Amino acid sequence: MADELERLKARRVTALYRLDLIGKGAQLSYDDGTLVDMRSEQARLEEMVADLDRRIARLEATLH
Repeated sequence: MADELERLKARRVTALYRLDLIGKGAQLSYDDGTLVDMRSEQARLEEMVADLDRRIARLEATLH
């Protein structure tokens, strides 16, 4: 379980880093050059962080 907790925390840090980049105006593109809809990407990452927060809290509760 501790390994799972660390994995989730690492995913959360990565998502927060990407949200920070989006906030600073980063623009991503797919391999074919098509631009990523940053508004949708931001919403997806925000939902991911919220989900990870819930999952991390559940795991931490079982470990303590």
